[in-house]
Amino acid sequence: MTTLISALLMGLLFGAGLLISGMTDPANVKGFLDIGGITGPWRPQLMAVLGAGVVVTWAVYALARRLKQPIAAPTFEWPSATQIDRPLLAGAALFGAGWALAGYCPGPALVALGELTPAAVAFVAAMAAGNMLHRLLARIGGTGD
Repeated sequence: MTTLISALLMGLLFGAGLLISGMTDPANVKGFLDIGGITGPWRPQLMAVLGAGVVVTWAVYALARRLKQPIAAPTFEWPSATQIDRPLLAGAALFGAGWALAGYCPGPALVALGELTPAAVAFVAAMAAGNMLHRLLARIGGTGD
């Protein structure tokens, strides 16, 4: 139960941060990614959001590495993958293309889904379909997740 409550609180905090920073507005995200100003003026404000996210993540990881186990995740294991491989690069490219085209990435899209805008609903539906397709292909190919 502690893990569930912790996840809920962290999710609410993360979602509030996304709303306050404007990351749930595809126009802000597209304006940030459009460095050349093709579709309008460049919006560098989200650089502060990204920078703050890196600093907070670094600090929390530094703290977490000192603990024997995370406070609210008794079954947590640190990732063991260390190589940059083809699936990682392909996934990163697809993620970046989707982010640039739609103005959403998974977290902000789920927060924006609360507004029930057609764009957010379509993005989350496509994201879910892509996830199911990946799982199906992994099962067929025997590669697992």
